[in-house]
Amino acid sequence: MSERPSKPPKPRSTADAQVRMEIEGGQHARCGVWWNAPPSYATHRVGRIGEFEADSERVAAIVLERACGQLAAQGCTLAVGPMDGSTWHSYRFVTERGSEPAFFLEPHNPDEWPSYFRAAGFEPLAHYTSALDRGLEIRDPKAPEIEQRLASRGVRIRPLDLQRFEAEMRAIHRVSLASFARNFLYSPIGEEEFVAMYAPLREPIDPSIVFIAERDGAVAGFVFGMPDLLRPQHGLPADTMIVKTLARDPHELYAGLGGVLLERCRSAAHERGYTRCIHALMFDENASVDLSERFGATMRGYTLFAKELAGA
Repeated sequence: MSERPSKPPKPRSTADAQVRMEIEGGQHARCGVWWNAPPSYATHRVGRIGEFEADSERVAAIVLERACGQLAAQGCTLAVGPMDGSTWHSYRFVTERGSEPAFFLEPHNPDEWPSYFRAAGFEPLAHYTSALDRGLEIRDPKAPEIEQRLASRGVRIRPLDLQRFEAEMRAIHRVSLASFARNFLYSPIGEEEFVAMYAPLREPIDPSIVFIAERDGAVAGFVFGMPDLLRPQHGLPADTMIVKTLARDPHELYAGLGGVLLERCRSAAHERGYTRCIHALMFDENASVDLSERFGATMRGYTLFAKELAGA
């Protein structure tokens, strides 16, 4: 069982119920379950199982069975996990670890936990990857022309104003909702919860690698870069940054803006002395994977599991 890396506290989505179990020998397991405000998926009412911990497959099986029973009793037809309420919070298991150490803000789990879900009847529902870009000195030849076209339409790109951090987060909330609305298992999030989710990142942030695109005073897109603060804890140089979030308004007016923002972020990171970039936690079917593949190669894989509920 691997050691859990340190990370800043994250606001949690309060579970609708908690399930806990302890058996002889002191083995325990726990999880939270959510049935309210479910995300949309096919014809299912989706229940979520998150905040999962377990000492063994045996006690995990008991807790997961009880969690599924609670969700079925609330009318859920599909249990999805691990997911702490929604995709805005912690979700997914690391299932293909690779050789790179854990990075800042990455989900973490012991290697055996995915097998506990499989043993309890869960099957893979969705797959995600993180990619490592070792060529920050390489420029995107298409970006300057696209940025010029966007500029002719009134789009301006600027760095984050750290002195107005909360106001900046409120400004990017709207475009986040619009950009992610078609994402897998999407559910909306309120402005206050969104701001609270980003608040712990104010201190460790490097504002020189965060960029916001605006048109007529409204945010059209943003890229949120972060230094990988875990590198020194692994005894490694602080040479790696993370593209945490990349989003743009889906209107066709802003076609190409995602690539331009990514280029701005990579170029600025290179100027700051970073030599590596992690494109973090991308759903395999999202367009962001296409952007990442221009420069990066897969370094880690993650899986979200699901189980149809009996009697649903």
